[in-house]
Amino acid sequence: MSATLLEGAPIAEQIKADVKAAIAEMGRTPKLAAILATDNKGAQFYAQSQGKACEEVGIDFELCELPADASQCAIEDKIAALNADPAVTGIILLMPVPEGVDGRALQRCIDPRKDVDGVHPANLGAVVQGSTTLAPCTAQAVFALAKASGVPLFDAPMDAAGKGLEVCVVGHSEIVGKPSALLLLDKFCTVTVCHIGTQDLKAHTTRADLLVVAVGKAGLIKGEHIKPGAVVIDVGINRVKTEDGKSKIVGDVVFDEAVEVASQITPVPGGVGTVTTAMLLKNIIDAARLQA
Repeated sequence: MSATLLEGAPIAEQIKADVKAAIAEMGRTPKLAAILATDNKGAQFYAQSQGKACEEVGIDFELCELPADASQCAIEDKIAALNADPAVTGIILLMPVPEGVDGRALQRCIDPRKDVDGVHPANLGAVVQGSTTLAPCTAQAVFALAKASGVPLFDAPMDAAGKGLEVCVVGHSEIVGKPSALLLLDKFCTVTVCHIGTQDLKAHTTRADLLVVAVGKAGLIKGEHIKPGAVVIDVGINRVKTEDGKSKIVGDVVFDEAVEVASQITPVPGGVGTVTTAMLLKNIIDAARLQA
């Protein structure tokens, strides 16, 4: 068996087209403000990527740079100012934050209606009820890719009778594993969540018709961990060294092995990450509608 690639680009392009149409209909330009209080290269690169994505669809972007040793109060004051600014549609706090600063407390300071990263407790809580309005972007991307794969996702229990999909989510983070599991559970999937405390990972993953892996550990899932014909969504992004001393980006799944067992698999890069970026743009539009 050779798996079909479940690519993110077609989904992302459709989302971007919808965003452009929504902006034209609104008659005003939404604005994303990103707060950067770190000299972390990854965070800086992520901020640049957000700016490019916003520019592509016609969303204004402001990078609010604070010192890498900014205090809790200084960052809270910046968030408060952005909360009060009617021109700002969405706010995102880039991680990591300075040492000694409580990132979760800062996330709680963001107006839930402007929390386009989906990290405020109000928006995370809404996921329990199946809401994807301002849900975490990566969890929405996982759900969109699952839907695009054609696996059975049901809106009503009558439809799902005897047909529930077996899902295994490896990773239980607040912004990927847990919300992904909840969104799939809402579609009458039977969801198993595995994590660092799981004793026999293979016993759970090989039962799954849909396997979602979001740990951040290269090579964690091998071909033997996958049920033949399963759909695999690889959220992991890891930089590893190659034999020639160079480096490359890989997921959590050993792709060369998985592709021989799965029916569909997301590439890394080009899969979940591509859709996640588009979901941020979608959340900005949803935030604008909430504020209106």
